[in-house]
Amino acid sequence: MASHEIFEKNSIVLAIAIVLVVSIAGLVEIVPLYFIGSTIEKVDGMRPYTPLELAGRDVYVREGCYLCHSQMIRPFRDEVERYGHYSLAAESMYDHPFQWGSKRTGPDLARVGKKYSDKWHRDHMNDPRSIVPESVMPGYEFLGKTPVIADRYSNHLWALSVTGVPYSQDMISNAGADLKAQAGDPDSDAAEALQARYKSFGSKPLNVRDFDGDPKTVTELDALIAYLQMLGTLVDFKTYNAKANLR
Repeated sequence: MASHEIFEKNSIVLAIAIVLVVSIAGLVEIVPLYFIGSTIEKVDGMRPYTPLELAGRDVYVREGCYLCHSQMIRPFRDEVERYGHYSLAAESMYDHPFQWGSKRTGPDLARVGKKYSDKWHRDHMNDPRSIVPESVMPGYEFLGKTPVIADRYSNHLWALSVTGVPYSQDMISNAGADLKAQAGDPDSDAAEALQARYKSFGSKPLNVRDFDGDPKTVTELDALIAYLQMLGTLVDFKTYNAKANLR
């Protein structure tokens, strides 16, 4: 007890000791970060969002979908069995901001890509209770009537490239055309050019088709469904787990 008296009887000494301990602990946490290239493990298949997917993500954020749906599967057995492989840091590396969320009024969406058909998503957005009778989600019928402003996405991609997202100048220059191409004919020359631009990341072929059932107009519903259909589909977890087991 005698060795503690100097701290217990002198508040100034105690304050100095606290600052010293916290400072050392902070340095232990922070200094190593300056000696590693990245805190995010590189994972095969990850790529930036296409302009159409980015437009869909903008709609997702604007409508506050993250308030009721998370995009982060925690490494717990109950979550993995329900939603799929736990989330990897790399899956959020191009998110500004990330969409992890903090509440699940609805299910987690980290692995929703290709789980349902485009028609299912259209019906769910237009009238959620026609799909899930007990749903409290509002309808978003107006999305299918609201065109996407394609021309602004060159500036959007450029701004994200400044933050470190690896968009090439070719991707930035052709953002508007690529946005329209992804919601159009998958066999068109424009669609082939779009696929070639994003193939450089080694990812799977892009989803290219009419998502909202209206081939005449690229709508916010096209964009939102394109975004949802790619979530959780980029990483091949069979390959990822096999590589992890070799380490």
